Amino acid sequence: MALCSIDVLVSQLATQPIIFIGGKGGVGKTTTAAALASYHANQGKKTLIVSTDPAHSLGDVFNTTLHHEKTAINPYLDALELNPEIIVNRHFAQVERTITGYANPDMMPKIREHLRLSKSAPGAQEAAMLESMCQHLVTAADAGYAHIIFDTAPTGHTLRLLVLPEMMGAWTDGLLAQQRRQAKLRSVATHLDSHEKDIINPFGKHQPDRWEQAVSVLEQRKVLFRQAGALLHDRTQTAIVLVMTADVLPLAETARAISQLEEAKLTPAAIVVNQLIKPTQTDPFWQQRADRQQQLMNDITHSFSNYPIYPVYLQQTDIRGTEALSKLFS
Repeated sequence: MALCSIDVLVSQLATQPIIFIGGKGGVGKTTTAAALASYHANQGKKTLIVSTDPAHSLGDVFNTTLHHEKTAINPYLDALELNPEIIVNRHFAQVERTITGYANPDMMPKIREHLRLSKSAPGAQEAAMLESMCQHLVTAADAGYAHIIFDTAPTGHTLRLLVLPEMMGAWTDGLLAQQRRQAKLRSVATHLDSHEKDIINPFGKHQPDRWEQAVSVLEQRKVLFRQAGALLHDRTQTAIVLVMTADVLPLAETARAISQLEEAKLTPAAIVVNQLIKPTQTDPFWQQRADRQQQLMNDITHSFSNYPIYPVYLQQTDIRGTEALSKLFS
């Protein structure tokens, strides 16, 4: 597919409520995400931009301090930087509250210690981050946002987050099946026990099922993951934009990312090639660099011929603030 002007990307994404910006570290994902969010906000469309990268730089791009909660950049633009530590702490606090509802009180000290150690387990932050992202995904429209844009961590992390809803949904199904099997056994035992108590004390009250709360939480998470997964796989709802530079390593990583996304049936909507140098230069060094980029651009257009490619040229100054950001896509 031929190269397209960057303003065409804005038109392409104008009707996409959910946009993920991904790619290798250092290629300009945050600037691209912030520029797109600023442009939509300047068009009067209520927009939320969310950074999921632990090494946040979104606040720096907007020249403001962002937190885990939403910050209003202007009347049409809200931004937040998800804090993995806060999310994990809240996630495990909820798990503890759920377990407390049915666990033996004598076991709680050991359970709390196990949960404390589990916070550092592989995948704990990703699972908690995923649940927070899914909540933002499914509630964005109800909150009045026309667009929700995710400024994601480097490619590998992004890919895991995108495919996790399906995995977590299957895992939750397994837990629910186990809970139902146990519920049947408890029902039989409770029936026999209550029958004996009714003979001894016919006016005694039956104890409520202490597992109902746990099952309810699992059912809610299952619905959340199913809704998020459906949104991610709906091309009319979600667009994935990969950002890269005209260099060998980003080219290889982008090729791997596209292959994995296609395998997961999450094909990207567009590719942005950032930090390009104008083809004609007066300095020999920069002319050689520009020539090399043009060679790589031929490789990029050949390798990713199925996708629209949008070149963005290197700016003379750093792009900071919503006004400068929105002009990048003008």
